[in-house]
Amino acid sequence: MQNQMATGAVSGEIITKTKDSTANPAPLGLLGFGMTTVLLNLHNAGLFGLGSMILGMGIFCGGLAQVFAGLLEWKKGNTFGTTAFTLYGIFWLSLVGLLVMPKIGWGEPSENSAMAAYLFIWGLFTLVMFFGTLRISRALQFVFGSLAILFFLLALGDITGSSGIKLFAGVEGIICGLSAMYTALAQVLNEVHGRIILPLGPVK
Repeated sequence: MQNQMATGAVSGEIITKTKDSTANPAPLGLLGFGMTTVLLNLHNAGLFGLGSMILGMGIFCGGLAQVFAGLLEWKKGNTFGTTAFTLYGIFWLSLVGLLVMPKIGWGEPSENSAMAAYLFIWGLFTLVMFFGTLRISRALQFVFGSLAILFFLLALGDITGSSGIKLFAGVEGIICGLSAMYTALAQVLNEVHGRIILPLGPVK
């Protein structure tokens, strides 16, 4: 809810100013992204197979939670947050679709070259969004920078078929996901305590 603040009269008209007292949706979106990214890249690093756990996280945590956070960012008038969270939520939903649809007869499995193009275009989007983080915080710069690298590594792994590149991408992706979780939890703890508990490195 938005609370009304003091009103004043200008030229006989009453002007009402409002203060946005709604919660910050960014930690929700960052945790949805970060937790799902860590788990997927544990798979990419070879720790376990691609099962229903990752698919479920992709749909509900990486997908729906981020889309929901993006809609809340829209409510706050945050174009960057709306674009990032909504599209990355759709990324996770589309990725699950790419894995599941061939299993239920809704299309043929994507070729490696097609998956490389898919991952490259997401890397390109992320790289451009990285430049937006230069006005926000060092923590977000790391999240988006490492995510762009992750997408390009995964695309390279698909186009070359190199298991070594995919393994390296998995390790890099775990770091990326953990950085998103850190950024989210720092925002939560800093707000709860009213002081800097975990630094985010604001841009000066």
